[in-house]
Parts: sequence; structure tokens; C-alpha cells
Amino acid sequence: MPKIHSKQISKELSLLRVDDDEVRYFEALWEIENGITYNSYLLTGEDEVILVDGWKREYADDFSEALKDLIDIRDITHVIVHHMEPDHSGSLAKILKENGFRAEVLGHPLVRGMMKAFYGIDVKFRAVKDGERLSLGGLHLEFFHTPWLHWPETIMTYLRGHGILFSGDAFGGFSIPPAIFDDDDEVVSSYLPFVREYISTIIGSYRQHIPRNVKKLMDQRLEIRMIAPAHGLIWRKNPERIIEYYLKIADGIPEEGKVLVIYASMYGSCEEAGNIVAEELKKQGKRVITYGFTDVRWASINKIIGDAVDSESLIIIAPTYENAVFPTISHVADLIARKIPPNKPILVLSSHGWAGVAGKKLAERFRSANFSVIDVVEFKGKPDEDVKKRILESVSKLLSQSSTN
Repeated sequence: MPKIHSKQISKELSLLRVDDDEVRYFEALWEIENGITYNSYLLTGEDEVILVDGWKREYADDFSEALKDLIDIRDITHVIVHHMEPDHSGSLAKILKENGFRAEVLGHPLVRGMMKAFYGIDVKFRAVKDGERLSLGGLHLEFFHTPWLHWPETIMTYLRGHGILFSGDAFGGFSIPPAIFDDDDEVVSSYLPFVREYISTIIGSYRQHIPRNVKKLMDQRLEIRMIAPAHGLIWRKNPERIIEYYLKIADGIPEEGKVLVIYASMYGSCEEAGNIVAEELKKQGKRVITYGFTDVRWASINKIIGDAVDSESLIIIAPTYENAVFPTISHVADLIARKIPPNKPILVLSSHGWAGVAGKKLAERFRSANFSVIDVVEFKGKPDEDVKKRILESVSKLLSQSSTN
């Protein structure tokens, strides 16, 4: 049974959160061993009841029961949809049916068609304009279109007079925090790496829209006293912290001394090269993070992407496989090229049996994405003393380049 949190935050606002500890591959793609939360909110005005987002379809029955502990579902007058991805909208079809479709659905103009396409339902719908203000039951709402955080129809809602920003997927993160709020600095510190991973994988391809939309909000001079996202912690102690963290990750600002080593090794040659690199980097005082794909273990790809975003530099090591790049590294390289800001130097190493291909192809892939490829070292079989010397020289070049960035 999932853990369900139902908490009254203020007279007007309640949280309904479910801790999904069963999901293993978010979006059927990202391995999240620590689960994720889905946060919904209930706003109660003088004569209006506003439901803010929902839960994943698999928890629709639980969501219905949690709501019934607080209200009569038929009393819901409005539903705000910040984002139509089914981990938030999947439960709404059931709730709207139980509501008798009395509630007016508020959202981006694209939401109406997506409701029909996703769930086969026609709803009483009102498209909200960017910057539109709406007073419901004494609650003063202001809507902002925030496209590509991380779908085109995403919006945020600001509750004037209370300083609450309902931010949808933005300012959220992976994992199930052991708290509701950001009150405990230790909880926040352990949670932020999951936020970094979430930003890099889920929003990474649209990272340029993070500063763009943050500026849009800041230009409104909103007094933001609380950020209530659709995943993870609610930020009331220091909402500026999560905004600044999102901006930092979007810019790919590196952590000083952090170097990421990624390799795939079928029979040990590339792993040995990775060990040579890691040992030298540690001698030079670097904090080395290593991820490997071998015949006995596979690294978590989303953790790789999460650690790549704030590394000073990257070292990619792959064998040639069927006259191409080894498939897992090819996939990882494509994700890095798409989701990570190209402000980090890269060193490419590659082993082959009879003809070297992978190193050249990896270099081409990264250069086409505007990364700075410092060197390519291709070698046959295992690295001998001559190859080791070439690798160490290349590491020296990489570190020299990193220090000038």
C-alpha cells in the first residue's frame, strides 16, 4: 500500500500526496529506485472548491478516497490542470465522473483536446490566458503560461494574498522525501541530488526555458512565500533556494573538481582504461564519479545524466561494436548531447579489436552538439604502456582545458 499524506497547510489549502514506491522506471525510461511523489492540492474558498492537479491513474481510487475524507467530491467547482502528463492527470477522469462533470476545468488551451484524446471525456472547460486573473470564492488566482517546463501546455498558478505558487512539474524532483516541507536543511541537502537528476533528465532538453520562464515570473514581482510543486518537497522556508538551484542546473554550472568517467567494457579493456584515468584524476585532487557498463553491472543512466550536468569535464570510454559505438554508450552520448549544456570539455577513449570506429564517431557526435572534444585516444586490445602514456597525456590536456573554463 502506498503511503498517503493528507495535510491541511492553512485554512484555505490542503495537500494530498501519495508516495509512489512501486514505480521503477519513470516515463518507462528513467530508473528511480527511490520512487517519487505526486502532489495534489485542494483550495477551499467561500463558496468554491478548487482541485489543483491529481495523481497517477494507478492511484485514482486512493485519490478519490483521500478527497472524500476532506470534501464531497460533487462539491468541487473547479479543477486546475497545470500539466496533462498522466502522472498528474491520470486520476482526474475518475474524479470528474464522480463529480458529475460539474466542475469547470481550467488550463492551457491545449488541455481540452488532450483530455479527450487521453481519457475520452468531454469536460466543461475554460482556457486561461497568460497573465489572466480570476477570483473564485474570495481566492484570487493568476495564471502564467510556462511552456516547455516540460510540455507545451504547462502553466503555473499564483494565489495572490497568500504568496503561493503552484508550479506543476517545475521545482519538483525525484525520490520520496521524508518530510513535506523544506524546513530541515539536512532533508533538503539529501533531496537536491534527486532534483538535479530530475531537472537533467525530464527538463534537460528544454533547459533554456527554465531561465526564460523564471525571468517571466520575476518580472511580475510576485511575492512568492511558498512554492507548491507536483513532485517532492513544498518550499516554504526558502522558496528562493529551489529557484536558484533550477537556474544553476539549467546553466550547467560545474562543481569545482568534479570529473565524470563513463565507460562500457565487454571484456575489461575499457574498464582498465577507466581505472587508469580515475587513478590519475584522483592524484590530481579531483573528485571522480565513475559509472560503468559491464557483464556484471549496469550503471543508472539517469544518475549519469544528473552527474554530468554539474561536472567540470567528462571522459567517455567505449569499445567499437559492429563497426559503430557500443550501444549503451551511444545512447548515453546522445542523451548527454541533448540534455547537458555544452560547456564542458570531453575526452574520448576507445578500444577495438581490428578497426577503430567508436572514438571517431563519439567525437563527431559531441562536436556536432558544440562540445569541446579535447582528444581522442583509440587503442587496440588492452592498454599497454605506450597507450597508458597517451591516456595520461590526454588527461593532462583535459585538466588544463578545464582549468581555463
